[in-house]
Amino acid sequence: MSGPVVAGVDGSRRSLTAAEWAAREAARRGVALRLVHACPPLPRRVSPVPGVDAWQNVGEQMLGQTVADFRARLPELGIEGEHTDTEPAEALLTAAASAGLLVVGARGWGGFEGLAVGSVALRVAAMADCPVVTVPEERRTGGGWDGTEADEVQLGFDAHAPAEAPTAFAFRAAQERGVPLRVVHAWALPPASPSAWMLTVLEEDRATWEDQESQVVSDALRPWREGCPEVPVVPDVVLLNPAEALVRTSKRAGLLVIGRRTATRPAQLRLGPVAHAVLHHAHCPVAVVPHPPPEPFEP
Repeated sequence: MSGPVVAGVDGSRRSLTAAEWAAREAARRGVALRLVHACPPLPRRVSPVPGVDAWQNVGEQMLGQTVADFRARLPELGIEGEHTDTEPAEALLTAAASAGLLVVGARGWGGFEGLAVGSVALRVAAMADCPVVTVPEERRTGGGWDGTEADEVQLGFDAHAPAEAPTAFAFRAAQERGVPLRVVHAWALPPASPSAWMLTVLEEDRATWEDQESQVVSDALRPWREGCPEVPVVPDVVLLNPAEALVRTSKRAGLLVIGRRTATRPAQLRLGPVAHAVLHHAHCPVAVVPHPPPEPFEP
């Protein structure tokens, strides 16, 4: 996590909002900010040679102006620009290999009105070697990301199989911001399984279940609380679908942290259903942190 913070920029307002978020994060970490612009070449049949050259020149000029603007406003921060003629997702994945954090706008110039998260953001969140933060253009409850972030960091947490990397990322983020960490542990029955009888039993036993789950969460968090006593921790045990629980609680967050299992085969590099839903519907920036899958159970 000591590498630079990398942000993808394409000149769109969304990407510049993400770059501003990345700059603040780089300043918190005391590392450099690298702005990456990818401009794949136009096919020759689409544009004559002068048009191809102009296409690249416009991209280089946009990046140069963006870097100059950031350097003028943030002279204490080391800022560099990188222009490449590869596809955007490939360029960002390459940059992520040596980065401590990759930051992207939820959407760039592509897509269509109403699309929450674009293909580039989804691909890098699913495949990058480092944590990836997707930044929405603005709060869906009003207000932009101008530095006045909400008063807590949130972590999606499975207390029965806690993942170290996302938990460490969330504690560090809360520590750097000087805010509490809300740890959301959610659980719900599979959609096809409940019957009226089961739901009745579930309601009667709800308090018992919550007490048991709260104890599991407390036990799982104890080493982290002892290691970071300065971070106020708020356990939040919710009887709700995990994705819905995280989207709801994200309304009060400045950053929501979730995990993504790494994979050994390319076909397995994808986001799970919870991460996919959270990226599309969360009300705040979302950090997707890769972590190894749990060790197989051996009786």
